[in-house]
Amino acid sequence: MKPYFISLIVTTYNRPDALLRVLQALVAQDTASAFEVIIADDGSGAETAQLIKSLQPTMPYPLRHCWQEDQGFRAAKCRNRAVASAHGEYLIFLDGDCIPFPDFVERHVQLAEYGWFVAGNRVLLSQQQTEHSLKQTHLPTEWTRMQWLQARREGGVNRLMPLLRLPLLNPIRKLTAQRWQGAKTCNLAVWCSDFIAINGFDENYQGWGHEDADLVTRLIHAGVFRKNGHFAVPVLHLWHPAQDRALAQDNFARLQQRQQNLHFRAERGVLQYLNNLPEPPH
Repeated sequence: MKPYFISLIVTTYNRPDALLRVLQALVAQDTASAFEVIIADDGSGAETAQLIKSLQPTMPYPLRHCWQEDQGFRAAKCRNRAVASAHGEYLIFLDGDCIPFPDFVERHVQLAEYGWFVAGNRVLLSQQQTEHSLKQTHLPTEWTRMQWLQARREGGVNRLMPLLRLPLLNPIRKLTAQRWQGAKTCNLAVWCSDFIAINGFDENYQGWGHEDADLVTRLIHAGVFRKNGHFAVPVLHLWHPAQDRALAQDNFARLQQRQQNLHFRAERGVLQYLNNLPEPPH
């Protein structure tokens, strides 16, 4: 497969301390692949904008800030806007509180295959472990094996199994080709052309819940299947308070309707955005 440019779409909302750690982890990527980072900002205040502006001259990769006004949880919309400004042929979606390991981008590159998207997984850090990690100068992805075992014994992380590495070229990675359950856009990669073909995220999903399952369902309906990225591209998900789930039931009902038909293009998606994205707050 010929070399291609990658766009990492990093979603954030008023969490500059966590976002800083994610951007630092992307600096530490051990890969020869060229990539850019676009912050899909769902309405953060000036502190996040100032952080990104201060980092831009120092980053080894292009770093851009795609901001929208805060009108509640609109992850689908901010991700669509970010993709509309992207230059990459391949998209890797990552949340701004999910810290990637140094081989994250390179292993996603090695898993990439036309006609497939890649769903990764995560390890959850506890509130106490998250607060401790954010105060440290080194990233938790730099822990030794003994530090990981200690964190597990003390309840600082929920599991260690996802940190294991299995061969990338393994037929079991395609055994769940049409499974939508469990795929989350805090760690998901897809060809930009496939994302555009289904019109990206459906912005009818507002409030927390199920916009990522809807995206995956429509990819599968369009003939783009799931490759399992477990035991290959884990991320460390920092603790945060639970989101307001007042609209989750409505979103789940919408998802169930989607699964009953084979229509795969979002009603309100990425194609509406070409230019005129708003500037972040200063």
